[in-house]
Amino acid sequence: MESNTTEPIQEDNYQVLALLSQYLNNKPDYISKEDIDEITGLGVSAEYAFGVLFAGALGLDIVDNAEDTELYNQYFSKMLHRLDVQEYYANPYLRNITIPAVTIGSSELKYEQYKPYEAFVCNDIMTTPEGRLIPQIGFFETEFRFPAVLENNRIWMTITPNEIETMKEAVAGAAGNVLTYGLGMGYYAYMVSEKEDVQSVTIVDSNGDVIRLFSQYILPQFGNAHKVKVIQADAFEYAQQQMSQGQYDFVFTDLWHDVSDGLDMYLRMKTYESLSPASRFMYWIEQSIMCYL
Repeated sequence: MESNTTEPIQEDNYQVLALLSQYLNNKPDYISKEDIDEITGLGVSAEYAFGVLFAGALGLDIVDNAEDTELYNQYFSKMLHRLDVQEYYANPYLRNITIPAVTIGSSELKYEQYKPYEAFVCNDIMTTPEGRLIPQIGFFETEFRFPAVLENNRIWMTITPNEIETMKEAVAGAAGNVLTYGLGMGYYAYMVSEKEDVQSVTIVDSNGDVIRLFSQYILPQFGNAHKVKVIQADAFEYAQQQMSQGQYDFVFTDLWHDVSDGLDMYLRMKTYESLSPASRFMYWIEQSIMCYL
């Protein structure tokens, strides 16, 4: 009986995730301000207009197809979020840290932007009591500029609503001596270094170019740079050989780009938790990764 109940939900999950993946990878800025204005002129909200256009762009017929309408009702009201540009520009890192346009080796610092009504992942997947996996998709009504680090011309790390939201819990939980695997642009290190109950922040990253960019252009802007130490090392080797010697109170791992490349690394890092039984461990987008286990 349980299988008969869950199979249709699993099929819905697969369908929604596949449609979203195709859209976000191929045409995230498909919806334009002109499209939105045309529909809001009929007296509906921008968020409702975006939902209708988004469903159509995914190939769903929510007017004449009952199955598509049901899928829309089950997922989209909990999935789509109109976000406030000013709320995120007020984030301490975005407010206080300026990213220069500079390249060292294969690593490049620069600003990227979301266009008005461009769709992007804005938080961890939400799981409903009945087992529906609902991705969290955001959009802004105006352009949003954000810092990015590129590796070989591929965006590797950004400071967007997704990173800000998915790191909130790990920032709040950090205390004492903190260890973080993965540097990026130092967003996590900055946020926890600002906390009074954090004494030190040790960052482990294997990419020398990223470390040089951070140490030369970003770390000097930290108000508590004296708390921060960067170690160039392989994260898994460090976890196996050095982590237990550091007496870390809190360990946060952010080594992956998304769930697709993170699952194996997440499972591997979990095996080292027993080496530091006094430490508290958290992992970036763990909630989304768990949906695939």
